[in-house]
Amino acid sequence: MKVETISLQGTAQWNEDALVINESLHLYGVLDGATSVHPYRGPNNETGGYLASQTIRQYMQSLKTDAGLETGLKPLVLEANSKLREAMLEAGIDVTDKQSLWTSALAMVRISNNYIDYAQVGDCMIIAVYKDGLIRPISRDQVAPIDARLKSVLREHIRQGVASRDELWACIRPMILQNKTKMNTIEGYSVMSGEPELADFIEYGRFNRIGLQSILIVTDGLFLPGADSEREADAITAMAGRIADMTLPGYAEWLLRLEQDDSECVRYPRFKISDDKTGVWIKW
Repeated sequence: MKVETISLQGTAQWNEDALVINESLHLYGVLDGATSVHPYRGPNNETGGYLASQTIRQYMQSLKTDAGLETGLKPLVLEANSKLREAMLEAGIDVTDKQSLWTSALAMVRISNNYIDYAQVGDCMIIAVYKDGLIRPISRDQVAPIDARLKSVLREHIRQGVASRDELWACIRPMILQNKTKMNTIEGYSVMSGEPELADFIEYGRFNRIGLQSILIVTDGLFLPGADSEREADAITAMAGRIADMTLPGYAEWLLRLEQDDSECVRYPRFKISDDKTGVWIKW
């Protein structure tokens, strides 16, 4: 088994993504932290999104025994979510206020001889690639419908002549604030936020390794620009195909150049010039 990883910082001050590599438990994954609406800075000026992903990563990588993992990864994700809640309480965060919560998306796998256990929260993705060429998204981008609505608003403002990234951000900020109130609700999306309601919205399961050639696990910063929820499966397949052709680091560098050439986020409507880009590619 060969494991290739990458984690590149985007245009924000902190890389809020994180890698999880726990080789002793055959546990691999990615995390995508998101800064709270009400700004928080840690003792070293860390953002809440950075602290969220690092808190979860440290817990996952500290595990030395597979006790409790026999039935899958859901208990592990819930325990990590509790650790995040504890960290926020220690920092004085009001955990009843969704706008103040540190949050993170997650995609995780645990590899066994004959099968793969997985868990997913938010918009990180898990893709299986088979020896016959089939590319199979294992997870669903739970944030895609919300992002599609936001990007539709961005495109409309661009058609009306808005050509500045700062102006575009101001147009959608109220919608983003409203979306935060829908975290871990049936009307919204799942996210690791320390909220116990996450237990009802984790996606998890098991698939077998028959014919499996590789597994790709990525944060949304590696998604192809311009994709929307109606074309999600095609976009995920196209991304995986490009990574296979270009290697994971090569694809990430190509995508960074593409984004830098559209620094006002007009050609490919999005929320920042370059998002953090983290991925794990496991090959047999």
